[in-house]
Amino acid sequence: MTEIFVTAFVTLFVIIDPIGLAPIFIALTRGMTREARNRVGLRALFIGFVILATFGLFGERLLTAIGISIPAFRISGGLLLFLTALDMLFERRSDRRERTVDETPADPSVFPLAMPLIAGPGALTTMILLGAQYSGRVATMVGIGAVLVAVLAVTYALFRSSHLIERLLGHTGIVVLTRLFGILLAALSVQFVLDGLRDYGFVAS
Repeated sequence: MTEIFVTAFVTLFVIIDPIGLAPIFIALTRGMTREARNRVGLRALFIGFVILATFGLFGERLLTAIGISIPAFRISGGLLLFLTALDMLFERRSDRRERTVDETPADPSVFPLAMPLIAGPGALTTMILLGAQYSGRVATMVGIGAVLVAVLAVTYALFRSSHLIERLLGHTGIVVLTRLFGILLAALSVQFVLDGLRDYGFVAS
């Protein structure tokens, strides 16, 4: 059971990338008071939680309704997460985030903070895969929900101290951590693909 929660935490932490979001949050809330900045962060995280939790609980039913099997989604989701890992390794995701910042409206809590920076395609895919894998196991799903809350709580803590983290790590430190998280995510995404192939009988258990 503990292994499930650790894997879920690592996957969601890598996907949401709170450390990488911290400097973006600063840029999105530039010129705001500390109180206004905290309100924006809380609102964005609450909206992101609702979206991710909804996909975790009902994503499998949605897939079934449109005729997509869970193994097929697990394989495609793994491939999508692998592409996200490549983006992290080669800094393409950072470039896209910087372009998103340039197009930001006055209140960034819904767009782009809640979506697509917090509840982006990778995080949505992860929640659907976790929900599909452990559906019917109420205690496990509650635990995964708690893990999601924990990741978002860490994200909020980093939002509140983002300027300090940016100063402490510097550009080089953030780049190194992003590369490390990218490698971890690549390995996790391959595991998703192998699990999907195993469900189809192409890979031995």
